[in-house]
Amino acid sequence: MNFAYKSDVGEVRPNNEDYVGVFKNIANISFAIVADGLGGHKGGDVASEMAVSHLGFRFEETEIDTIDIAAKWLVDEVQRENKLILERSNQYEDLNGMGTTIVCAIFFGDEVLLANIGDSRGYLLRDSDLMQLTEDHSLVNELLKSGQISSEEARNHPQKNIVTRTLGISENANIDEKIIKIEENDILLLCSDGLTNMVDDQLIKKVLLNNESFADKCDKLIDMANKAGGNDNVTLLLASSSFERRDEQ
Repeated sequence: MNFAYKSDVGEVRPNNEDYVGVFKNIANISFAIVADGLGGHKGGDVASEMAVSHLGFRFEETEIDTIDIAAKWLVDEVQRENKLILERSNQYEDLNGMGTTIVCAIFFGDEVLLANIGDSRGYLLRDSDLMQLTEDHSLVNELLKSGQISSEEARNHPQKNIVTRTLGISENANIDEKIIKIEENDILLLCSDGLTNMVDDQLIKKVLLNNESFADKCDKLIDMANKAGGNDNVTLLLASSSFERRDEQ
């Protein structure tokens, strides 16, 4: 697998509460994760760094080499990390109420275990089609699914930052998981909502289809998000099974 990733504070927020990382375990299996500390909550940067660093470190120590075992491991570890974040939150007043979203992927040849909690997303670019693979755990998505608002209203809804599932905040941290098949030259995109709230899917697809390096694509997408207003931190990670040179930011 080839990876590139980048995180940026944006144009408005004083701190970057996103976190991103790629890890490899004893069996040479790769694990990629993006986390978005909840904006407006104290300690969002602490929660996102805890989630990525702890899950990544614990994965590196495993010998997991099958997707079924990985799926169970991830469910258990997310629950474990949720408890740790809650404990830290309760220990320190300035961290009270902290939480984070996560979107992550574990790679097994042509199969990927994709998982998310919150509104950070996973996309797949195949040929000329960009498909959103994850479902947002958000108030706006619930309103959209129930037909109470339109897609355009959802994009500009004043409560679009309200998530209904998180890591931290609540005792329950139920993560969605799915197994996807990938093909040669597919591109998997993991990102925080700082990208998708600022740059629409058609523009994201246009950048991913160009012939630039993964690192250049990351730079261009972050630049587009910032030029569109940069209202939030923006983080993205690209992964592909093609033979492109590895670039990491």
